[in-house]
Amino acid sequence: MPTSPISLYEEMNALSSRMAAAARIQDWETLKMLARSVAVLRNALPDGDSQLTEAELQQKTVLIQRILDDDAEIRRHTEPWMERVCDFLNPPPRRSKHAQRQARAC
Repeated sequence: MPTSPISLYEEMNALSSRMAAAARIQDWETLKMLARSVAVLRNALPDGDSQLTEAELQQKTVLIQRILDDDAEIRRHTEPWMERVCDFLNPPPRRSKHAQRQARAC
């Protein structure tokens, strides 16, 4: 596993790019596996930036922005899927026959 903070961010960026690709093809199992790997790396990040040079801070900013861009792409694909799952798990209440006739009359 990478050890320097920048190498951790680089690996997270590579994984988030793969996550976006998995989301585009609706490969939810791969997406889930990659998300777990990102979480492990995120938990390994040190607190604070005191060890980073100015150039590393700039590189970190670029990498985080790329990760956020990938996250937005992933959400564009997962949120509609999640809505369909919620609709499936929470169907609308059944209407009475009288209410159904009233709805057709409109």
